[in-house]
Amino acid sequence: MRIERLEATYDIEVVYRHFPLHPETPEAGLTLEELFAGRKLDIPRMQAEMAQRMADEGLAYGTRTRTYNSRLAQELGCWADTQDGGSRLHDDLFGAYFVDDVNLADVESLIELVTAAGLDAADARASLDERRFASQVDADWARSAELGITGVPTFVAGARGAVGAQPYEALEQLVVEAGAVQRTA
Repeated sequence: MRIERLEATYDIEVVYRHFPLHPETPEAGLTLEELFAGRKLDIPRMQAEMAQRMADEGLAYGTRTRTYNSRLAQELGCWADTQDGGSRLHDDLFGAYFVDDVNLADVESLIELVTAAGLDAADARASLDERRFASQVDADWARSAELGITGVPTFVAGARGAVGAQPYEALEQLVVEAGAVQRTA
């Protein structure tokens, strides 16, 4: 994938930040038709294009029918970052949402993913119940607003950014212009 290739090629640190994409979405989610109501979008065509972009990156993509509020999943992702082996959970959350159409606002669904990843389900549940990482996600959301980010993915390096699924060459140019140094073999 592009990001891993950049990390292997350049001496950079990739930091993932959370973004409030449709934070108004109710816990039960919305159908894609409800989400895009009044916008005259061809949802099947959009999904086919997304599936192709994902395939180009070597990623699976299902035909999801709903969108869900991802706030708790973002908080769980912050928790996972504090756990040995927790980075796997990010990929599992991605697959659950984009491939399996799982409701990421549902705590039980999130705990099932934690268990499948071999992480501490009791601590994950406590983290969500106590909202241990709410302030971290709030800070990410605030930083996104400060930077003027309006969509995902957005890549930021130095004082510049690029929005959307960018080709590797565009991301490489972004990090090079920000001063990234190529790794030596």
